[in-house]
Amino acid sequence: MSNPLAIAAVTATLRNLLTQGIRADADLDDTTVTMQPVDRARPDGTTANQLNVFLYHMLPSQAWRNTDLPSRARPGETGTPPLALNLYYLITAYGRDNDAQRPFSHQLLGRAMAVLLDHPLLGAEEIKAALPGNDLWQQVERIRFTLQPLPQDELSKLWTGFQTGFRLSMAYEATVVLIESGQSIRAPLPVLARGSDDRGALVQASLAPTWPALDTLALPGRQDSLLPGDTLVLRGALLLGAGAQVVFEHPLLPQPLSLAPAAGSSDDTLRVTIPDDPQQWVAGFYRVSVRVTQGADARSTNVLAVALAPTITTPLPLKVAPLRGTAKVTLDCKPELRPGQRVALLLGDREIAAADRGVQSGQTTFVVSGVQAGTRFRVRLRVDGVDSPIIDWTRSPPGFDDTRMVEF
Repeated sequence: MSNPLAIAAVTATLRNLLTQGIRADADLDDTTVTMQPVDRARPDGTTANQLNVFLYHMLPSQAWRNTDLPSRARPGETGTPPLALNLYYLITAYGRDNDAQRPFSHQLLGRAMAVLLDHPLLGAEEIKAALPGNDLWQQVERIRFTLQPLPQDELSKLWTGFQTGFRLSMAYEATVVLIESGQSIRAPLPVLARGSDDRGALVQASLAPTWPALDTLALPGRQDSLLPGDTLVLRGALLLGAGAQVVFEHPLLPQPLSLAPAAGSSDDTLRVTIPDDPQQWVAGFYRVSVRVTQGADARSTNVLAVALAPTITTPLPLKVAPLRGTAKVTLDCKPELRPGQRVALLLGDREIAAADRGVQSGQTTFVVSGVQAGTRFRVRLRVDGVDSPIIDWTRSPPGFDDTRMVEF
């Protein structure tokens, strides 16, 4: 996901990357990297080495067109696809003293191309530091630079359009920038059952692996996400070695969380209980693997995904009095919400986004407009695409938990 600063963040990061890489060459330590249109890039009287980065074109990404972001809209929900763009840059070199004694522009452009050859992918920390306020560094797809050779006629048309003399240049494509829509999604209530028996096909591999491997993650009952205190069952092969650990990784955690298997686990089945620790754990999607130690050899399995759902701890049902059609709904929850998480309140099929948070907190407030006194809605808390529970699986057939309501 990315906010509207994404395009500027790519340009600023590219400038920083080229500046650092070029000044490592002692012959080019006077180089400045600018971001001007080519007709204004070289002011009169400037004779130092200069590299100009100009964003001259943008096109929609065919690969990402009409594709919903995984963390934004879940299957069955309707949302606005992100604006997916490919950016095209023209990198122009100007040599010291206009190359009167030595072809510095050739050396300068060669150095810039070598920097992008060795560093084609922008790192998250580089993007984060390049432009304050951008969140491109959290995008699911990394930014890649690819050399784009331009035919002579296209170069001629490009420079003629700027009504300036041709200078030594190369073009690069940056893919892909995903600018997220600000429109709310439509989130229908989840399906209770699929068919009369709610059955699906189970496929079992026939070849026994020779390396520790995870096949499935089994959640309690018919839940689609974990809750604090739940026991997760991991099934696979060669899982129980000396000092086996189940590793949970989340982008907002500085270090992965590790849990020891519960007593009674076996080589093909491990059980771990998720601790009820609101400050250490984070709601959202985790990458789960098993680290197995056998003698001096430590091996990790493949990675599977599992969701840890937020839990509303405010007593429900909740009654809120609206004032002139607007109401504030304040909810306590666990795990605690962290800066950078996308938090939304779902009232029926309506999504209300929470304000950005600067600190970790177990409470959040939503401003709901256009409500009428006497109306009631089923309530869910959505954190990074994972919903708080709303289905009562103890009933037969299952139904919605009637306590999960907000009344205005």
